[in-house]
Amino acid sequence: MTTPLRLMVFTDLDGTLLDHDTYSWAAAQPALAALKNLSAAVVLASSKTAAEVGRLRAALGVQNWPAIVENGAGHLPPGVSSVQGGSRYADLRQVLAGLPPDLSQNFRGFGDVTLAQLGEMTGLPPAAAQMAQQRDFSEPGQWLGTAQQQADFLALLQAQGVRAQQGGRFLTLSFGGNKVDQLRRIVQRYAPQHTIALGDAPNDVQMLEATDFGVVVANPHRAPLAPLRGEAEGRIIRSTAPGPQGWNAAIIHLLDRLQLNKG
Repeated sequence: MTTPLRLMVFTDLDGTLLDHDTYSWAAAQPALAALKNLSAAVVLASSKTAAEVGRLRAALGVQNWPAIVENGAGHLPPGVSSVQGGSRYADLRQVLAGLPPDLSQNFRGFGDVTLAQLGEMTGLPPAAAQMAQQRDFSEPGQWLGTAQQQADFLALLQAQGVRAQQGGRFLTLSFGGNKVDQLRRIVQRYAPQHTIALGDAPNDVQMLEATDFGVVVANPHRAPLAPLRGEAEGRIIRSTAPGPQGWNAAIIHLLDRLQLNKG
């Protein structure tokens, strides 16, 4: 008989499990070790590409679990390092190329810049920036125009089936799919007894509200999220410390709360 999965943790990366400036997860090591001792599932859920997430997943030792990539526009099955979906990215770039220049010039996508420029945008070293450009499903970028121009830009994209999600750093465009869509599919497949989600940005909100417990990880580099559904009842909590420090404290707290650290 297969042992039931006791806990599945879904986690955003940048500004959540990974430090906003250094991309280090060192401060979260105690909680990661506790999850490993429980044989808990850790599902990475990020705007990062399959190439980026596959590398991080292996480094974290969670490659036996699926991952959510490119803001939920795709997923990475366990134990593999690539996905098939490149034509969707080409189609997306074609839609962007057909927009009025006075609007499209305000969106600076990952596909619009050189490797060096992407390194400046993201703070990634060249090898990591190169993986960030290996996209299959979506296009993140910086919005450089006004709020009204952005509304007009997004309306034109929506008319062509393109959706936008605001993350901690970038506006990400895709033909659909988000973190919570992928989360629900994964939960249905693995049927964990308990679920936790952690994130720091607007594109994490649905994921945080869809699990048994959600954690809004503090990020001093952006405005705090508005109160979430379930927060008043204590089902969603907020960390005091930012990034991996807050991630670590929240996981240890929830393991105590669920009495999962007592064998």
